Parts: sequence; C-alpha cells; structure tokens
Amino acid sequence: MRKRAIVLLVTAGVVVVAGAAVAIVGPAFYRDVIVGAPDPTPTVTAGAAGGVAVAAADVQGDWRVGEGSYAGYRVDEVLNGTDVTVDGRTDQVTGTVTVAGESVTAASFTVDVASITTDQGSRDSYFRSTAMQASRHPTATFELTAPVVAASAPHLGAAQTVTATGELTLVGTTRTVTVTMDAVFDGARAQLAGSIPIRFADYGVQALDLGFVKVEDSGFVEFSLTLTR
Repeated sequence: MRKRAIVLLVTAGVVVVAGAAVAIVGPAFYRDVIVGAPDPTPTVTAGAAGGVAVAAADVQGDWRVGEGSYAGYRVDEVLNGTDVTVDGRTDQVTGTVTVAGESVTAASFTVDVASITTDQGSRDSYFRSTAMQASRHPTATFELTAPVVAASAPHLGAAQTVTATGELTLVGTTRTVTVTMDAVFDGARAQLAGSIPIRFADYGVQALDLGFVKVEDSGFVEFSLTLTR
C-alpha cells in the first residue's frame, strides 16, 4: 500500500475516533475544554501614539524577517452544530522587505507549510497530506506586486493600517490578493501583522466534511512579522 494511502487511512481513522469521542462528551465540551480558545488574532505592539516623526532615512533600505515572526491560518469548523475556531501557526517564516522613499517597493515571504501545527495531530496530518499536499508543495509564498504607500508619514511607536496587493501561492496555485495589515516602527525594528481572506476552492483545496464535523469553505492566512535590518 502506498505511503499516501496509509496516511489517509490513519488520518481518517483518527478523525472517526475523535468524532465518536465528541458524540460522547458533547461538542461544547470538545470546543471549550479539548480544543480550547484559539490564539488571539495577530496584532502589532504599539507605543505611545503621537511620537516623533520617523525620518525617511531611518526606514529606507532592506529589511528581513527576524525572530518572533510567525504565520499560519484560522478557520471555523461546525461540530455537531457547534462553532469551533481553529488556528495553526509556524515560526518557520523567511522574507525580505525593501523601502524606498516613503513606499514599500518590494516584499517577498515564504512559509514552511509542513511545520504549521494546531493542538490536534490528526487535524495537522489532514492539513499537511490532503489539504496542502505539503510533500509536493512544501511552501506558501506572498509576493508584493504594487508599491505600498502609507496615508501619512510614520511616527515612532504609532501603528498605521495599510493595504497591500500581491500574489499568494498556496498548493501550487497563485492568486492576486489584497492584504490589510497594521505596521509600526520603534526605531530599531518594524512589525507587520494582518490577515488575508481566502476561499479554499480558489486554491483547489476541498474543505473537510465528515458530517459530524465540517470546515467552512473560507478562512484566513494570518501573519505577525518582526523585521530587522
């Protein structure tokens, strides 16, 4: 029997066992105790608003993704009629950002898909092997396709909301997406945090539906990036 078939059979078996457990203990108990609350959505750490204006020379140049960064996904499941929000994350993120003048002129990020984890191993196995086909498509990428210009000059410690347009590649499929994110600069580092809404079918991903548990057909790609020189 091929390795992929074995993985799928084992995953399905674990999911069925989990479904039986849910039927016994109840979906609300599963949501609140077994799964628990999802991680908070990514945010930047802002300082005192109205700080000193940042000189263009302080932010121009090339930046890279540094320690403390992460990316992942957030989806909603319906479990026997009970809504459950699930998020998966990884710190295996790389990338660069180029700032010229008052604009971000280039940005590229890569995420190691196979390292994204949640609190459930069976869910992670399905995500890697079936949903994301990580053995064939081990990474997800985002490439900026148009300059990002803030509405006003940045100030130290003050968060700004900006919108970026780029190409998101998941499971070997590339789509143009719009990203809304918060950005802040503290004098030494920059932070970016936000999310990208996606429809799974746009990337050839079939949302899980086993009757007792069903994943919604859309979700979010999330990220929190710390940038250093």
